[in-house]
Formats: sequence, structure tokens, C-alpha cells
Amino acid sequence: MPLQRWLESRWYSGQPPPFWLRPLAWLYGVIARGRRARLTAKAQRLPVPVIVVGNLSVGGTGKTPFTVWLVQRLREWGYTPGVISRGYGGHAPQYPMAVTADSDPAHCGDEPLLLARRLGVPLAVDPDRAAAGRLLLQHDPQIDVLVADDGLQHYRLARDLEICVVDGARGLGNGALLPAGPLREPPQRLREIPLCVVNGGGWRAAGVACSDMALAMAEYRRFDGTRAALGTLAGQRVHAVAGIGHPPRFFAQLRAQGLTVIEHPFPDHHAYVAGDLAFGDDLPVLMTEKDAVKCAAIAPPHWAWVPVDAVIDDAGIAAVRKLCEQRLKPPHHG
Repeated sequence: MPLQRWLESRWYSGQPPPFWLRPLAWLYGVIARGRRARLTAKAQRLPVPVIVVGNLSVGGTGKTPFTVWLVQRLREWGYTPGVISRGYGGHAPQYPMAVTADSDPAHCGDEPLLLARRLGVPLAVDPDRAAAGRLLLQHDPQIDVLVADDGLQHYRLARDLEICVVDGARGLGNGALLPAGPLREPPQRLREIPLCVVNGGGWRAAGVACSDMALAMAEYRRFDGTRAALGTLAGQRVHAVAGIGHPPRFFAQLRAQGLTVIEHPFPDHHAYVAGDLAFGDDLPVLMTEKDAVKCAAIAPPHWAWVPVDAVIDDAGIAAVRKLCEQRLKPPHHG
């Protein structure tokens, strides 16, 4: 972990890529280009349109809240969406695996379980996303569009629309490929993508169409089922738990609500045990929604999690809707 933290700090420091990592980044690029060409040539096309939501960089960008927002909008626009995902962090007894609100996060992964609980739509996980899609279509023929969560580099699945989520504060870092920088593909890849959604706004790149997204926090929900406005904790000290791609974003959002935050960052997709959360006092404990799906069995009833919702302005909504109308078939129940 110390090496990973050092790399991440260097990627976003404004300094050029470390010279001794540049040959590895060049090799990574050669392998990635070859892999893309090989998989794209034999990509599997499903019977319904596929929207891929992903990111170019490693680490959190706000992709999951955007996926929630997109599926909700698709339903409003008359579509019957299903969601497919790799299920990162989970190990299912068998694949493909249908995911419901009662699934075990150790089997399906934390983000798919969050999506299943938030959305209540058909959802399946499989490292082979096409197999996950076929499972959903087999069991629910009313599905007329599939949203692939975090599949931008999953080239074995043909797609009709790509949307990339970018962290507005960190952008693309130093613009270098792994491990010299944070990128899975070169920055030029964004020019092939019809829309980038910028979390927090600010970031822009020449030749890249962008819309801004904000993440809104309004309340916290205790594990006993009660909820309250987040502002009721203003001025109080709280323990904040975040095992997401970029924990500082969660901590900063809580501070913006007037809370005094004691930070507890964990690795992305961390598998919690009770000892991780033994803080030795009675202060309130707040965690991300993604962490909460894994902590229900070990968290006391008075601990809480904080949902976030993507907020996109009218111009951004219109841009997404126009792309859906251009790239997808008309909905079955429009």
C-alpha cells in the first residue's frame, strides 16, 4: 500500500511521470492496444443495445452514482433497463450470477449490490459481461437496453453508446499510462467517446464533449432504519469510513456540511472485519453507501451511511437523452 499511495500522489502532483516507469507505461500501451484490437475483432453483440459507463483512470471517479442516475432516467424515458457488471471484489459460486437486494456482497461485489438495492432492476454479474447480459435477457425478455457498469475496457462486449466519467478535481492526472500515470488508455481515447461526465465540473479537454455532474448529500441513514438530515450533525466530531476509489472526496463532502471529520480511509472494495471499525469511543460513525452494504452484519444499529445522488443540469440531461435517442432503439414502452 505505501507504494500505491506514493504512485497516486505522484500521478496527481503536477510533476512529469517518473522516468524509470515510462518504459513500463510504453509496454502497457503496446499490450493494451493489441488486446483491444484482438477483442474488438470478435466482440459479442447482444440482441438489445448496450450502454457502457466507465472511466479511463484507475480509482474512483463517481461512476456508480452516475450509473444510478442513468438507469433512473432510462426508466423515465420509457426504457426497461437491466444492469450488468463484472462484480469486482466478489467471488460468485457460479457465473453468471443474478443479483438481488438480498445477495451476499462477498459473492457479487459491493457496487453491484448497491445498484441492486438502489434501483430494483434486473442485474447480473460475470467477468464476461456478455454472459451476464444473456442471463438477464433469458429471464426477462422485456429488457430493451443493458447498462454495463465499469466496462469501458471490456472490449469483448460490443456497445452502442459509451459514457466516460472523469473526476473534475483530478482530471487525467499526468496523462500517462499505468504505472507511470493513472490511465488505462491514452487520453486520445476520450475523443472516440461521445460524452464525458465530469464529476464536480472544471475539467475539460480539446475535442471532448463534456457535461458536469455534482454529487449531493442530504441525509444519513442508520442501520436501524431511521434517517435524519445530515445538517443535524453540523459542528460535531464524527468518524468517517470510506473504502472507495478516492476517499478524500467523501471526507471533503462531509466537511462541507459542517461536520468535523476523523478520517478512516480503506482500500477500494475493502472486506471489513469488526476490528477495522473499533474506534474506542461513542462518536457517530458515518460511512459511504458502498461500504454499508458490506458492514450490515458488523455495524451497531446507531451507525449510519450517507447516500449520494448525482445531479446533472438540464443541458446535461438533454445531451444524454439525445445520445440515447440516436444510438438506441425506441423503447418497448415509450
